[in-house]
Amino acid sequence: MRWLDLGVIAAYLIGITWFGARFRETQKSLKDYFLGGRNAPWWAIGFSIVSAETSTLTIIGTPALAFHGNLGFLQVVFGYLLARILISVLFLPQYFRGEMYTAYELMKRRFGDRIRRLTAGSFLVLRALAEGVRVFAISIVVSVILGTGDMFSIFVIVLLTLFYTFEGGMTAVIWTDVVQMFLYIAGAIVSFFVILNSIPGGWGHVAEVAGAAGKFQLFDFRFEWSADFFRRSYSFWAGILGGLFLTTASHGTEQLMVQRLLAARTENQSRAALFGSWAVIFVQFTLFLLIGAMLFVYYQDNRLPPPKVADQVYPRFIWEQLPAGVSGLVMAAILAAAMSNLSAALNALASTTVMDFYKPLAKGAPGEDHLLKVARGATVAWGGVLMGIGLLARHWGSVLEAGLGIASIVYGGLLGVFLLGLLTKRVGEEAAMAGMIAGLATMLYIKFGTSIAFTWYVLIGTLVTFTVGLAASATLPAPRVPQEARHG
Repeated sequence: MRWLDLGVIAAYLIGITWFGARFRETQKSLKDYFLGGRNAPWWAIGFSIVSAETSTLTIIGTPALAFHGNLGFLQVVFGYLLARILISVLFLPQYFRGEMYTAYELMKRRFGDRIRRLTAGSFLVLRALAEGVRVFAISIVVSVILGTGDMFSIFVIVLLTLFYTFEGGMTAVIWTDVVQMFLYIAGAIVSFFVILNSIPGGWGHVAEVAGAAGKFQLFDFRFEWSADFFRRSYSFWAGILGGLFLTTASHGTEQLMVQRLLAARTENQSRAALFGSWAVIFVQFTLFLLIGAMLFVYYQDNRLPPPKVADQVYPRFIWEQLPAGVSGLVMAAILAAAMSNLSAALNALASTTVMDFYKPLAKGAPGEDHLLKVARGATVAWGGVLMGIGLLARHWGSVLEAGLGIASIVYGGLLGVFLLGLLTKRVGEEAAMAGMIAGLATMLYIKFGTSIAFTWYVLIGTLVTFTVGLAASATLPAPRVPQEARHG
């Protein structure tokens, strides 16, 4: 046991839990609990977006990608930028018409209640499964630190995160995200230089060995119309198109991200947060990929066998090779990313449950105090669900690709139906539902019946959903325009 490192980690866990719980006094209404009262500055929301995109999957999974491959994952990040342009032009103006709490209220305004429940229900399933993988990723880190089993590791982190999210709502999520983002970026920078100093010859040697092994290859422009083209996850075309559709879906239709955009004071501030977050994301992914390339050189120089679990390569080096105190700081940084993502997921799942299911179906008009109690109860319930899924996720392979793959199955249907609502007038609720169901069914087949790379999932699902929705609208009566859309 390295007591100094454990002390640093314990101090972080106690401190961030206390810091987040302090925001309970500001939680007087649903607007406070789910949107932070719309009082957070744009830069804090931007950092919160970065934290939501940067889970433990990113921190332990991205170095592993470069360790075993190259810098090709950055091709996906370029697609992230194109997606932000599309979201700022097409989605944000719609979200800031009136006061919305969830992304799926837009679907009610355009189509009706049934499509709202279908899209909201899809999000709940998607986020629960994807977040369960992230919860398991936490246990990889904690098990390296303490040598404990999965169940104990998951229980400790989920319980602490649940406590401050329950108490402080979205305000706690945003401001703990800011603190945690700076912590894990600082941890990555520290580990970068420690790894570099552990390699005789410094960066020159890293460039020579990693370059000869193809670790710095960024673009793959190969374009041959064959099955292999769709099996490569990180070609230029898969990266640009995959990143574009993936991020348009995640940031434009998924409550986890849309909730942050809705928390901004104005549409322009929301847009600033969205674009500012990309710059940080690009630097961050580059940093983690370079760490993976340097670890490859370190293992080569010392003739070490790679870890049996690929995702352990970065956390294991941190814990075994960094000086006492420093390794504790970096491990705390990895836990920070995990907790910030988990807290956001809990609040997003609770907001969708309350605003898209409980409140519309409740008898009478439930008061604000009652809804706030239900929101906190939903937060606790989802904490239990995510803990259970985290235990099941141990056999799902690479944590980064498992998380993105699960999300991508549902994202195509969500993005397709949102685009039907935003780009067409003829398509009604029945046609949109037919398109979304067709998109989800197609993606389940592609996931479990083909070897197509996950980076193509959202594009395929979106095209199927949009095409089937358009075709179905040609055979169905002209849609009834919901009253909200007529007056919106």
